[in-house]
Amino acid sequence: MNDHLQALEERLGYHFRDRNLLLQALTHTSFANEHKKQGIGHNERLEFLGDAVLETISSEYLYKTYPKLLEGELSKMRASMVCEPSLAICARFLGLPDYLRLGKGEELMGGRKKESIISDAMEAVIGAMYLDGGFTTTKAFVEEHVLRHLKNEELYRDNKTHLQEIVQEAGKRVEYVILEESGPDHDKSFTVAAVLEGATIGVGTGRTKKAASQAAAEAALRKMGE
Repeated sequence: MNDHLQALEERLGYHFRDRNLLLQALTHTSFANEHKKQGIGHNERLEFLGDAVLETISSEYLYKTYPKLLEGELSKMRASMVCEPSLAICARFLGLPDYLRLGKGEELMGGRKKESIISDAMEAVIGAMYLDGGFTTTKAFVEEHVLRHLKNEELYRDNKTHLQEIVQEAGKRVEYVILEESGPDHDKSFTVAAVLEGATIGVGTGRTKKAASQAAAEAALRKMGE
């Protein structure tokens, strides 16, 4: 088990002083219920703590990164950044699902692929890290493996919608054209151009067409000073 957890710690970029905290963060209620006699705890309390820590860190990050955005806009961005699908993506990127402890029934029902279970475990790991290493350590982890990762994927800010709202005031519409597609099927890279009335106003790249389109829209917004 120690070697197993060490492999995960390498992925996380953090080595726990108390590995029992990490083990608990990976333990779903279904596993704990099947091992009641051993007194094994589950990760719900750590999830509760991790959720609060994540909200604090993401709020500070957005406040400093987007000084011109109003409270309502910041709230919307935070909500979409730390929502279940986004956290599940980050958890999968770290390989977290492979390390979950699930009950036999939950395993058979595909619990290792459920976004709710994966995202909860992600929050629990954040909570465990906070208890083990403190706020500064946890903040560095969240900024690197959650916030910046999501920003790179352009998952939490709908730049395409924002850009279209601007140009439609003049009765225009932005189109997105794929300029390049490269890499093997499991690791594709796309380059997309945002085109307005035949002119390229922004170019972006991403691992999906959607992410590349969002990046192109963001580039266009930057050029417009938005």
